Amino acid sequence: MHAHYADAIADPDPILVEPGVVCLRFEVMKVRSALGAVRHLVESGLVRRGDTLVDSSSGIYAHALALACHRYGMRCHIVGSTTIDRTLRLQLEILGATLEQVRSSTDLKLDQNLRVHRVGELLLRNPRYHWMRQYHDGVHYLGYREVAETVGADLPTGPLTIVGGVGTGASTGALATYLRRAGRDVELVGLQPFGSVTFGAEHTADPDMIIAGIGSSIEFRNVRHDLYDRMHWMAFPYARAGAIDLLRRSGVFAGLSSGAAHLVARYERALAPGRTVVFLAPDTGHRYVDAAYAGHEDVPAVDGLAPRVVGGVEDLEPPWSALPLVARPVAQPARVAS
Repeated sequence: MHAHYADAIADPDPILVEPGVVCLRFEVMKVRSALGAVRHLVESGLVRRGDTLVDSSSGIYAHALALACHRYGMRCHIVGSTTIDRTLRLQLEILGATLEQVRSSTDLKLDQNLRVHRVGELLLRNPRYHWMRQYHDGVHYLGYREVAETVGADLPTGPLTIVGGVGTGASTGALATYLRRAGRDVELVGLQPFGSVTFGAEHTADPDMIIAGIGSSIEFRNVRHDLYDRMHWMAFPYARAGAIDLLRRSGVFAGLSSGAAHLVARYERALAPGRTVVFLAPDTGHRYVDAAYAGHEDVPAVDGLAPRVVGGVEDLEPPWSALPLVARPVAQPARVAS
């Protein structure tokens, strides 16, 4: 029996989508990250029960941190974007978290900077607040150690390829790190939206919609560039087709990043049939009903879709590009605890 709802939804369900391709399906993946981070802070004495944990979020991390704070008896304050909807606002309120939303901006970089600036103001006024720094603090890697143990135990022995959105770097980076430390042959394939600065695609753009959560308009110090073997960039139409195909093929109802990862996983499996390919589905598809699933009958099949393989980021172009990271960018590595 689980001691708390957060524990119940933190762990993924490995689902065989097709031979050699496994979907690691989460209810809310960032709950695992937030639980591991808050538990470590409490057990190490860096925070005390009843302290206030604060961070910026556009939605999913806000929910995850509120649940982790509820689990460990902490207060939670979120500086959120206007994309946080009524359903989440009510959950945060009932869980005891407080939320303030910064003014709306159509510029993603400005929106993120406004939220981070507001967090800075709060810390000056409230020195007992602890800033979680989900984008920059390697403590967020810790919670994924248990996920890596699950993957290592449940999947067939042999080489693995992990596919997932890069985002803050914690989920894919931690899984690869812990599995490699355990002696597993692991290739790590990252997924980014066009326009993300993380791997140098800020000169590109998705004409339809930026896929939230897998890239950024500002630098994230939690991303360890050296961990990744290949990178894919995908635009909205292909990610949408991938999400619909994933639901048809397996019954997994997931978001746009999951759809994109599904397409990349199938492509990577075809390149290396001897490897088991595991892709991350970090959340459910409920937020994407209107944006992705409505009108599904007009979305073409995914068979035949493939990336344009390029030699450098200067050659990237939608709807799908792939780049082997022969010479990886130099980055300050996030500190990952043993």
